[in-house]
Amino acid sequence: MPGFLLHTGAVMQCPHGIPAQIPPAQPRVLVGGLPVATMVTKITVLGCPFMLPGPKAQPCVTVKWLMPTTRVLVAGAPALVQPTPGPGPGLCLSPLPEQLPNGPPMVTAMQPRVFAT
Repeated sequence: MPGFLLHTGAVMQCPHGIPAQIPPAQPRVLVGGLPVATMVTKITVLGCPFMLPGPKAQPCVTVKWLMPTTRVLVAGAPALVQPTPGPGPGLCLSPLPEQLPNGPPMVTAMQPRVFAT
């Protein structure tokens, strides 16, 4: 599915409103002066307060992206794309070993110029 390339400056948060960090996984391909995010990129969420009833907390700690590019590779890895601002095609996951899905991340700001499939 086509969409706009995500980069390290995209503003993303877990369903509970905590910002997600997209670290630069590769330094060579830039969009708007910032590195493009790829499937190798480990998107992290720090400080999510989500709790399930029971003895163990299940906060969002990582984001698993489910919509990579099919035709565009960056350093051999598919780039991450987002069709429009709003819920992202991914899942916020709780810590290992369970990695329970807590819902989709919300992308509120991203670059609007580079579109890929």
